[in-house]
Amino acid sequence: MLHIVCLAASLSLAADRPQWGEHPTRNMVAAETGLPDAFDPGLGANIRWAAKLGTHSYTTPVVARGKVLVGTNNDAPRDPRHRGDRGVLLCLDEKDGSLIWQLVVPKIAEDRFSDWPSTGIASSPSVEGDRVYVVTNRGEVACLDLDGLADGNDGPYRDEGRHMTPADQPSIEPGPTDADIIWIYDAVKELGIHQHDAAHCSPLVLGAHVYASTSNGVDAQHLSMVAPSAPSFIALDKETGHLVARDDERIGPRIIHCTWSSASSGTVNGQPLVFFGGGDGVCYAFAAVEPVPPAGTVAKLRKVWSFDCDPTAPKEDVFKFQDNRKEGPSNITGIPVFHQGRVYVTAGGDLWHGKLQAWLKCIDATKTGDVTSSGVVWSYPLERHSMSTPAIADGLVFIADCGRKIHCLDAATGRAHWTHQAKGEIWGSPLVADGKVFVGTQRGDFWILAAAREKAVLSGLDLDHAVNASPSAANGVLFVATMEHLYAVKAR
Repeated sequence: MLHIVCLAASLSLAADRPQWGEHPTRNMVAAETGLPDAFDPGLGANIRWAAKLGTHSYTTPVVARGKVLVGTNNDAPRDPRHRGDRGVLLCLDEKDGSLIWQLVVPKIAEDRFSDWPSTGIASSPSVEGDRVYVVTNRGEVACLDLDGLADGNDGPYRDEGRHMTPADQPSIEPGPTDADIIWIYDAVKELGIHQHDAAHCSPLVLGAHVYASTSNGVDAQHLSMVAPSAPSFIALDKETGHLVARDDERIGPRIIHCTWSSASSGTVNGQPLVFFGGGDGVCYAFAAVEPVPPAGTVAKLRKVWSFDCDPTAPKEDVFKFQDNRKEGPSNITGIPVFHQGRVYVTAGGDLWHGKLQAWLKCIDATKTGDVTSSGVVWSYPLERHSMSTPAIADGLVFIADCGRKIHCLDAATGRAHWTHQAKGEIWGSPLVADGKVFVGTQRGDFWILAAAREKAVLSGLDLDHAVNASPSAANGVLFVATMEHLYAVKAR
C-alpha cells in the first residue's frame, strides 16, 4: 500500500505554494491533483495533521521548502516568554505542523483602532528563495530568513529581541524558535501612515522589488482621514528594504474606510504592469519599477491606466455617507487578478459602513489612460460586497461574496452559469484545484463543489470555527485555516 501511495503522489502535479495565488497574476488556481472531495476534522477523515493557531486567524497559508507559514494571534502562546496580545506569524513543519519558528510582534498600544485587539498578523506572507516578506500588525514590511534564527542571525538587522518585546518591558533574548529579521521598513513611521483596524496586505515580489499596500485609513470615529496625503501603495528594494517608489494618486480623501487590497502583475504589450485596487474603488495599473532606480531617490509610480469600478459614486465629502446602506463610495478589498490580457476585480460599498451594492468587473488591460468607459468588458452584480479574489480556470470565473453566495461565471461574457447559497458570509477567496472549488465561510461551513459549468456540490461540512482565510493547496495537500486551527487535508 505504501508503494501505491508514493506512486500516486509522484504522478500528481505537486508544487510549493509560496504566495497568495499564482505568481504574479494572483489567480486563485493550483495545479494539484488527488485532493479529497470531503474531510472531517472531528473524525480525522482525510486529515494529515492539525495545528492549533490562536483565536483569530485571517491569513492564507503559504508553503515553501518544507515549511508552512500562517498568521494568527498569541491567545494560544507557544513560548511562555510571550504573554498577552501579540501579532504572530507561525512557521510550521510541512510534515507534521510542529513549530519551527515564530515572529512575535507587540501591538500598537496607543490606538486600538490602528491594531484591533486579538486580530494578530492578518497579512499573508510571500516567499522567494530563502526570504519571507510579510506586513506585520504594526504596518511594517518585514523581510525574514525562512530558516529562522536556528542557523544564526543573518542580519543586517540585529535587534530581534527588542522588536519582539513591548516598549515598556525589558528586551527578550532571541532563541532558535524566533524569527530572524533581515530588514524592516516601518511605513507608519516613515510615511506617516495611519492604518485602520489592521494591516492587510500580501506583498508582491516582482523582479528587484516588493510591492505593498499601506493600509492607510480613517480615524477612530470613521469621520476623517488622518493622513490624506500619505501613499496607499509603495515599492521597496527587496534586498535592503529601502523605499524606491510610491503612488501619487492622492487616494486618501476618497477612502471611506481603509486600503486593504494587495497587488498583482502581468505583462501587457511587452510591458510588465502592477495592478492595485485602491480604497477609493479604482483599479490602477502602474508600470513596474525600473530594475535599478537611481540610488537614494523615491520615484512616483507611473500610472498606465485607471478604471473606476463605481464612476457615478460620490468622490468628495465621502464621510457624510458613513453607514448609508443605499448610496456612497466604493472600495476594493480583494486582489485584482490578471488573466489573458484582462483584469478581474471585485468592488462595492464598504462591508461595515457602506452601501450594499457590489460588482465583479472584467477590464481590458491592454488600454491606456482613464479606461473606465473604454476598458469595461463586462460587469456582474454581486449579492453584497465581496472581499474575495477571483479564481479563473477553463473559461470560468469563481467568486464569493458577503451575501453568502458562490458564483460561477463565464470568463468571456460574465454570464452566470450557477450560484450556490452558503450558510455564512464569505470573507475569503475560492480556490480552484483538481477540478474542484474550495471555499469556507464565517459561519464555519466549508464547501467543495465541482469546478464546472454545471453545478455539483461534492460536500458541505461544518468546521470548528469561522473560516476567514482562503484555502491553499501545495504538494498534494489542501491547507484550510479556521480561526483556531490549521488543517492539512490529504486523501487517504
